[in-house]
Amino acid sequence: MVTIQKVDPSDVDTLRTLGLKTFYDAFEHHNNPEDFEAYTSVAFTCEKLLSEINNPHSAFYFALIDDEPVGYIKLNYASAQTEFKDSNAVEVERIYVLASQQGKKIGNRMIDFAINKATEDGLQYIWLGVWEHNPNAIRFYERCGFVRFSSHKFMVGKDEQTDILMKKELLS
Repeated sequence: MVTIQKVDPSDVDTLRTLGLKTFYDAFEHHNNPEDFEAYTSVAFTCEKLLSEINNPHSAFYFALIDDEPVGYIKLNYASAQTEFKDSNAVEVERIYVLASQQGKKIGNRMIDFAINKATEDGLQYIWLGVWEHNPNAIRFYERCGFVRFSSHKFMVGKDEQTDILMKKELLS
């Protein structure tokens, strides 16, 4: 049974550990070590994560199994979105599951949570960026009803990468 729980500022160390573990497992082997270290040394500091947790337009949620965090999702609203800043939308900026827990539909549970929350909030769509070289994630989002609509650049250190932007229109 997967439960979803909002991340509190006191959870920053747990979020940092989980964030680093899942990000390294997913992408380290695909990237230049120097660029990867340059990115993670900035993106996963406690100070940076605390500023994101405390942003009133962002929210992190843990996916828990037996009260243990096995994944997390970050939602951005309005001005916290990395692009568009659309008050009628929510961005899924991050969604990660521990490699040892994949295949248990945890990602589905988190996406369903985000879609339900956005629908309850009366938003028109939910969107996200996914690395163009992550075909499993792209297929997952397509199965969840997301469609490609654009792309943007994402810097990992000095390495310019391309994210495919995908969105799902919500019924009002």
